[in-house]
Amino acid sequence: MIQKLLPKVLILIFFVGTFQTTEAQLFKKKKKNSEQKAEAKPKKGDIQPYNKVITKEAKTDEGLFQVHQVENKHYYEIPDSLFNREMLMVSRISKTATGIGFGGGKINTQVLRWEKKPKKVLLRVISYGNVAADSLPVHEAVVNSNFEPVLFAFDIKAFNKKDSLNPATVIEVDPMFTKDVNAIGMPEFYRKRYKVSRLDAERSYIESIKSYPLNLEARHVKTYLAKASPSNQSLGSISIEINNSMILLPEEPMKRRYFDERVGWFARGQVDYGLDAQESKTVRYLDRWRLEVKDEDIEKYKAGELVEPKKPIIYYVDRATPKKWVPFIKQGIEDWQIAFEAAGFKNAILARDPPTKEENPEWSPEDIRYSVVRYLASPIPNANGPHVSDPRSGEILESDINWYHNVMTLLRNWYFVQTAAINPEARNVAFKDEIMGRLIRFVSSHEVGHTLGLPHNMGSSVAYPVDSLRSKKFTQKFGTAPSIMDYARFNYVAQPGDEGVALMPNIGIYDKHAIRWGYKPILNTSAEEEKSTLNNWILAHENDPNYRFGHQQVGDIHDPSSQTEDLGDDAIKASLYGIENLKRIVPNLTEWTTEDGKNYDDLETLYGQVVSQYRRYMGHVSNNIGGVYEYYKTSDQQGPVYAHVDKEHQKNCMDFIQEQLFKTPEWLIDQEIFNKIQYSGSIERIRSTQVRYLNTILHLGKMARIIENEAINGNKAYSLLDMMSDLRKGIWSETRSGKSIDTYRRNLQKAHIDRLAYLMTAENQKKLSDFGGYRKSTVVNTSQSDIRSVARAELNNLKRDIRNGMGRISDQMSRYHLQDALERIDSILDPS
Repeated sequence: MIQKLLPKVLILIFFVGTFQTTEAQLFKKKKKNSEQKAEAKPKKGDIQPYNKVITKEAKTDEGLFQVHQVENKHYYEIPDSLFNREMLMVSRISKTATGIGFGGGKINTQVLRWEKKPKKVLLRVISYGNVAADSLPVHEAVVNSNFEPVLFAFDIKAFNKKDSLNPATVIEVDPMFTKDVNAIGMPEFYRKRYKVSRLDAERSYIESIKSYPLNLEARHVKTYLAKASPSNQSLGSISIEINNSMILLPEEPMKRRYFDERVGWFARGQVDYGLDAQESKTVRYLDRWRLEVKDEDIEKYKAGELVEPKKPIIYYVDRATPKKWVPFIKQGIEDWQIAFEAAGFKNAILARDPPTKEENPEWSPEDIRYSVVRYLASPIPNANGPHVSDPRSGEILESDINWYHNVMTLLRNWYFVQTAAINPEARNVAFKDEIMGRLIRFVSSHEVGHTLGLPHNMGSSVAYPVDSLRSKKFTQKFGTAPSIMDYARFNYVAQPGDEGVALMPNIGIYDKHAIRWGYKPILNTSAEEEKSTLNNWILAHENDPNYRFGHQQVGDIHDPSSQTEDLGDDAIKASLYGIENLKRIVPNLTEWTTEDGKNYDDLETLYGQVVSQYRRYMGHVSNNIGGVYEYYKTSDQQGPVYAHVDKEHQKNCMDFIQEQLFKTPEWLIDQEIFNKIQYSGSIERIRSTQVRYLNTILHLGKMARIIENEAINGNKAYSLLDMMSDLRKGIWSETRSGKSIDTYRRNLQKAHIDRLAYLMTAENQKKLSDFGGYRKSTVVNTSQSDIRSVARAELNNLKRDIRNGMGRISDQMSRYHLQDALERIDSILDPS
C-alpha cells in the first residue's frame, strides 16, 4: 500500500514544491516590478519627461525662447546654444497707480547670462563697470573682484532633445516674476517714499510673456503693502505693472567711439584696469547706432561719395497716431538725413508706416527689431526719446519715442506766448492743422536727436547775435540756433515789422557737426587710433561758437551762456525784446483766447504762460550775476575753460532786474483779465516772482563765486559789497526819494530782510551729486566765509537807510512798514 502511495506522494510534493517555487518567483518578479515603478515615479522637483511638463494643452509662443503657458504656469524653453550668451534686461514701469507718475520710466538695466547646471539654471548678473583685456595678467584680478551674483535660480523641469542639433532646457519662470525680486520690482526710492513693507503675492501675477526673434517681453503686476500710498489710501497698497525686456546682445560687439566732452553725447563708462596708467581710469564711449559701410561701397566712400549703410535706422510711426499728424512726424525723423550726409551716408534714417494687422498680424512695437514713435493717449504734455544700448560697446539696439497726446497743448502755449505779438497764426487757442503740424515736426526732430545719441545742447543759441534773430535773411538760412537740441523754442526776439523771420530752429550747423563726429566711419582703425582724427575734427572749428556744446544745468546755474529757453548772445537785449512783445500780448489776451459760449479757462492758462515767459527772462539775466562761463577745452587749445562774467555786464544785469522786476511791473497787472480768471492772487503772483529771483541773486553758491572772483581778479570783479549795495539801494530806493511804498514793494522789501536773516544762519553748502554733469555745486562754509559778515553789515546799513528815510515819507502805511522793518532787523541782529 505504502509502495503504491509513494509515487503519488512524490508527485504531490513535486507539484507543491514547483508551485511554491513558481509563486516565490512571481512574488519576487512582482516585487521587482513594484520597486521599478516606485523608482520610475518622479519625486517632487525631479526632471520629468518633456511631454509631462509641456503638455498638449500648452499655448506656445515662438521666438528667442519658446514660451509656454500650461494652465497658470509659464515656462521658458531655452535653446542650449543660448546658454552663456549675454543678454540685456531693461525694466520699466509700464502702468502706475495715480500719484506715482507716468509709466514708461526705466527703473533698472542689467546684463544677464543664463548658465546651465546639472539640475538648475542660474540667471547671473554681469558687470561691465570694471574691465581689462583677457590677454593681460590683471584680467584675472578683475574677474576675481567681479564675481557674478545670481539674480535667480530655477529648477530644470524637463529637457527637449527632439532636435539633437539644438537641444533645449525647460524652466518654470513664475517665481521670478511673482516673488519680490528687487532688481525687477519696485525701485527702492518708491519703497521708501511710500513706506512699502512687503509684496502681497496673492495680488501679484504675470500679465503676459511674449517672445520675439531677439527679445522676450514680460509684463507682470506687483502689489505692495504701503503705509503711505499716494492714492486709494484705504487699500493700504500700491499696484504697478512692470515690463521686463530681455534682449539678446550681438555676438560681436560694435567698435566703440570714445567720448569727448567738447561734443555733446550720451555715453557710458568703464574702469579699465588694463590701461598703461598708474591709476585706475574710467573710459567713456558713445551710445550710437551701428552704421557701417557696405563692403562693395568702401571705395566709393573713400572717394567721397555718399553711400547707404548696411543697415539704416528705421522708425515706424505707431498705428494709433492720428493720420493727419503722421506726415509731420515722419518729416521730423527724416530731417536728420542732411546731418547723416555730413557723415558720409545717404538714406541713413528712414520713416515708415508699420504693416497693417492684415499684412503682418505678428508685428508689434515691443519687438526690438522695430523702433517706433509710440502715440500715447495721455494728458502728459511731453514727448521723450529713450533708447536701449549695448553696455559693452554703446551700440543702440532699439529706441521708442513716446509721444503723449497733450504735447500739442505744450506747443500751443509756447508758440502763442513767444510769437503771437508778431504772428497772426498764433493768435488763437486752436491752431490750423498746418501750423500745429509744423510744430509737431519740430518736436519730432528734437526727440529723434536724443535717440541718435545727442543730449540737450544748451550752449548753442548764444552763438547768434540778438539782432540777427530779427533778420529774415539770417533766420531763414540758420534758424534760431545752431542746434535743434537746444531749448531755443520760438523767436521771441523778432518785433512787429520784422517780416519773414524764421520762428524756430532746424537741424543746424552743430547738429551736422555732432552727427559727423559721432557716426562718420574711420576705416581700418581701432577705437584708440581714431582719437587723433576725432580731435582734429573738433580743432578745425575750435573758435567758432556755432560748433560749441554747452551742458544742460539744473539747480544753481553757474554758466549763463548755457541756459534753457534763451536766445542770442545778450540776455539783457533779448529779454527786453521779449518783454516788449509780452506787453503787446497782454492787452489782447481776452480777444485772442475767448469765444462766445466758452468760459475763461484758456485766458487763465495763457495769462499764466505770459507770467512764466516773463520769469524766464528774469532768470536768463539774473544768472549772469555771479556767473562763470564754461567752455570745454583740451590742453592743446588756447584760453581758459572757466571765466567769470565781465564786471560791467554783471552790473548791467543788476540794473535790468531792478528796472524790469523789482520796480513793480505794472503792465503785468491787468484788472480786466483778473476779474475774469480769479478772485484773488495777483499780489501773490508778483511777490513770488520777485522773491524767486531775489533769492537766486542771494544764493550761497552765487555769492561764494562773487567772493572768489574778487579774490582772484581784484577790482576787475563785480565785488560782493558792490552787488549787495546795488541790490539794497534799488530795492529800498523810496528811503532816499521819499515816495510812498506800494504793496508790491513792501512785500519785496520784507523778503529782502528775510533773505538777509537766512544768510545769517544758513548752514554750510556741501558738494552735491552732479547727476551726470547736469548739476554743478559750489561748496560754501557759510560761517567762515564773508557772506555772514556782509549780511550783518547790510542789515546795519539798511537800518541806517530806513531811519534816515523815515522823515521823507509821509504815507502812513509806508511808515508802518518801515517801523516794522526796523523791528525785524533788530530781532535778527539781537535775537535775545
